Amino acid sequence: MLSMEKQPVIPLSQHTGVTRERFLQNIYPLREPVVLKGIDLGPCTTKWTVDYLSQAAGNKEVKVHVSTVPQMDFLSKNFVYRTLPFDVFVRRAAEAKHTEYFIAEDEKYYLRSLGEDPRKIADLRKQFPVLADDIWIPEYFEKEQFFSTVFRISSAGLQLWTHYDVMDNFLIQVTGKKQVVLFSPRDAPYLYLSGTKSEVLDVDQPDLKKYPLFAKARRYQCHLEAGDILFIPALWFHNVTSLEFGIGVNVFWRHLPSECYDKTDTYGNKDLAAASRAVQILDRALKTLEELPEEYRDFYGRRMVLRIQEKTYSNNYH
Repeated sequence: MLSMEKQPVIPLSQHTGVTRERFLQNIYPLREPVVLKGIDLGPCTTKWTVDYLSQAAGNKEVKVHVSTVPQMDFLSKNFVYRTLPFDVFVRRAAEAKHTEYFIAEDEKYYLRSLGEDPRKIADLRKQFPVLADDIWIPEYFEKEQFFSTVFRISSAGLQLWTHYDVMDNFLIQVTGKKQVVLFSPRDAPYLYLSGTKSEVLDVDQPDLKKYPLFAKARRYQCHLEAGDILFIPALWFHNVTSLEFGIGVNVFWRHLPSECYDKTDTYGNKDLAAASRAVQILDRALKTLEELPEEYRDFYGRRMVLRIQEKTYSNNYH
């Protein structure tokens, strides 16, 4: 295996004290991830201790991921879902070893807060109203663009699978530290995708015999400290590792007209409606090509690829 540390790492640019106007005029149009520092997030950065969260949010039941390995894989589902009272979950997530556990004493926990039922969108203000008052989310987008606010709480050392979302979002690191590795949408051909997720689980020590093209993917990276905000534009792949127990809040917003999005999307990760239709049409076209002998199928397949490149590829997109 080849360590990705031997390949160039592109550090994300950092900006301090960015105003709404500066973000919208100078940063947002570039469609590249950046780290925003020095933005007042309110009392959450000091108040959100384990004790405070346990008392404030109480024993409201939450559905959590429980894993015995540090690298969670959504494709093979190497974790289980369990339900815990919120206060119990927070205390367990902050521990390295557990006296009470589901699978193993060193199991790791991860919460991605859901809506009140699976068909509803996550909204911190509705699910955790007491905690929502503690965090001041930068209003860098119009209120009607708002989609969801998602609580993310993770045990130390837990790594989430590489994936993309179809909406822009802020990853607000309230407490703890994270490493985030990102890949440009243009590097999608090298990431061995299954839906919105990459099959390459270990981005630091990838199996290049199994995934040889992954070596071509350009690695962008940042380390988030408490109080930092990472802007992740739609379609940018990201892989997140919690370097220590920490609490984050994801804010998703629609940067395209609302009719572009799948109306059944509750997580912000279903492909745009037009994109889904296009893939269905492509699948039908490929099935039609199966009627041809191999040499013809090869020839017309290559012509289709060229046509897609001519009609869709942009030289201006990062």
